[in-house]
Amino acid sequence: MATQTETQRRATAQKAAATRRRNAAKRRQSARRAAETRAKAELNTLQVVQAQAERAVLIPVGAALVARDSVIEAAKPYADGETRDRELSKLQKRVSTNLRRFERRGNTARNRAVREVKRTRTRVERELRQRRNQTLRTVKQNRREVEKQLQSARRRVASIA
Repeated sequence: MATQTETQRRATAQKAAATRRRNAAKRRQSARRAAETRAKAELNTLQVVQAQAERAVLIPVGAALVARDSVIEAAKPYADGETRDRELSKLQKRVSTNLRRFERRGNTARNRAVREVKRTRTRVERELRQRRNQTLRTVKQNRREVEKQLQSARRRVASIA
């Protein structure tokens, strides 16, 4: 084995000490980063919980305020006498317009139904007439055929007797 000189041993020891210091510094830095990350995660979790709690309170408050504003806006035209009369006449016109529209639509539906019934009745009557005529023709044909066969049979019987 080769022996080292005192200077070589000291240099090797200094290198090793420097490496240990660097590794320790890296470990400290990594631990500090991990601690910061944990702290941020905890803070974020708290912030999320806080935001949800705030939403649970703010949503109903906001909805109540919007409803209040809507009621105020709806009642505003009826507060003043002149605008109240104007609004009521608008409502009356809208109601009468809707009634006329409903009446026209009902009339149209009734007329359409009456036409459909008339068409169906006409079609059924026509089919019935056609079937009756066809039946009468068939009965006449059968009667003639039976009469022919009967006459033919009488002649045969007469010729035999």
